[in-house]
Amino acid sequence: MNNRIRELRLRLDITQDELARQVGVRRETIVFLEKNKYNPSLRLAWDISRIFGVTIEEVFIFDETQRE
Repeated sequence: MNNRIRELRLRLDITQDELARQVGVRRETIVFLEKNKYNPSLRLAWDISRIFGVTIEEVFIFDETQRE
């Protein structure tokens, strides 16, 4: 699953640490998410999308050809 977290975070001019604090995770979690090395829980995906003011589908791009 790919995502637009970094792009959206930079648009809001917030750091990884600030985003992590707002959604209740460690900064490392945001780092792993941005590098597509971690798939979030539905709750975390929802929380992140709310911070950005967009839908989950606008943050996370699911490609069915990349099944794990």
